[in-house]
Amino acid sequence: MVKQRFEKLFSVEEANQLIPRLENLIAQIQTRANQLREHVEQLAEKRGEEQPEYNDFDEVVKQHPELREIGEDIGVLVGEIHSYGCILKDIDLGLVDFPHEMEHETVFLCWQFGEPVISAWHTIDTGFGARRPLAGAPKRFLN
Repeated sequence: MVKQRFEKLFSVEEANQLIPRLENLIAQIQTRANQLREHVEQLAEKRGEEQPEYNDFDEVVKQHPELREIGEDIGVLVGEIHSYGCILKDIDLGLVDFPHEMEHETVFLCWQFGEPVISAWHTIDTGFGARRPLAGAPKRFLN
């Protein structure tokens, strides 16, 4: 396994300090993503399509340049999250990972939108489903 390097490794305290900013950014991203989906669904409906395809944003924008602003807004907001050194993993669930060193191994502290503090971690090659509680963290926030 190749060891990944990250520009920043977070302490639990440093990650927790970012939560208020992340909550605000993720709420904005989710709002803009929902607006984009609604526009794409309306466009699909006009064309008589049942299932809109909005996975290829570049293709949609080529056909409908009016959607570019929403996509650019999302990109700027995601870029701000990444500029802190953390990684947005899922917009809809609001999952953010923070590189962290635990027992001489790099792992991810894992936070989900709505959780008041970081309470879990997982290895860098697993994901949300493999979350484990941090020592002393409130377990009621883990799924």
